[in-house]
Amino acid sequence: MATPTLPFLEPIEELRARISELEAAGTSVPNASEDLASARRELDAAINRVFSTITPWQQCQLARHPDRPYTMAYFHSIFTEFTELHGDRRFSDDPAIVAGLARFDGDPVVVVGHQKGRDTAEKLRRNFGMPRPEGYRKAIRIMELAARFRRPIISFIDTPGAYPGLDAEERGQAEAIANNLVEMAGFPVPIIVVVTGEGGSGGALALGIGDRVLMLQHAIYSVISPEGCAAILWKDQARAEDAARALRLTAQDLKRFGIIDEILPEPAGGAHMDPGKMADTVAAAIRRHLKQLRKLKPDALVSRRYKKFRAMGVFNDR
Repeated sequence: MATPTLPFLEPIEELRARISELEAAGTSVPNASEDLASARRELDAAINRVFSTITPWQQCQLARHPDRPYTMAYFHSIFTEFTELHGDRRFSDDPAIVAGLARFDGDPVVVVGHQKGRDTAEKLRRNFGMPRPEGYRKAIRIMELAARFRRPIISFIDTPGAYPGLDAEERGQAEAIANNLVEMAGFPVPIIVVVTGEGGSGGALALGIGDRVLMLQHAIYSVISPEGCAAILWKDQARAEDAARALRLTAQDLKRFGIIDEILPEPAGGAHMDPGKMADTVAAAIRRHLKQLRKLKPDALVSRRYKKFRAMGVFNDR
């Protein structure tokens, strides 16, 4: 089944399809090389035209693009010897969060992140990347291993939010998220967070307390989805585009507000256009920040992390 194309990306996808046809035809078509070069120039121009005027709502759609690389793709591209660990040792395993042991540049690390599904069966199994309490408890259990054995933690965020179902509430969804915030704030090891797609509310923040918070250029990070915000403020989800603009959820906005530390540039057209290049960019950023963080003593890491998050936000008590 073909992946649905976002309306604002249609000119780009049409040119990509045309280029693929020309490449497949090879020299069997007259003037193939000239036509291919022309199509590639047109593609570059279309990408520049579309992305020079991209709106916050279009950023949301791009962050949710079904071909965008997910957490497991980064795990297998960036790390070696990945061994997944399962279960929270209290209730069950939650496939919406994946976590385990790995090596980065040969050094041991712990990796954790949200995982969405590609096809219908996997989407259901992973609950569309929306964790239940056991997912967060699994994540913190494995991060505690990292703290115990002095291994850096690399966390990948990509979730619409924590699952709001009755069963999740019955098993302590809010407590699980709150506990993760407290525990991550105090781990005496380097923590690097990468927002790769959607960073939805407390469901994202539960994996988001880090010494460095990095964000892909077209990812989003917000206290609520645009649809949820529109439903609350205007009783109308159709105003999601207005909400996206008001929420200031783009990487550019969040860097300006000091919520994130660095924006990672995506390949022209988005991360899904060249997942390998995107993984290389993420790996280089992790390598650079990890080198800096390894120089700090455990107490300094915890103190600086605390001050970092306490400094966020502006309020007026008058």
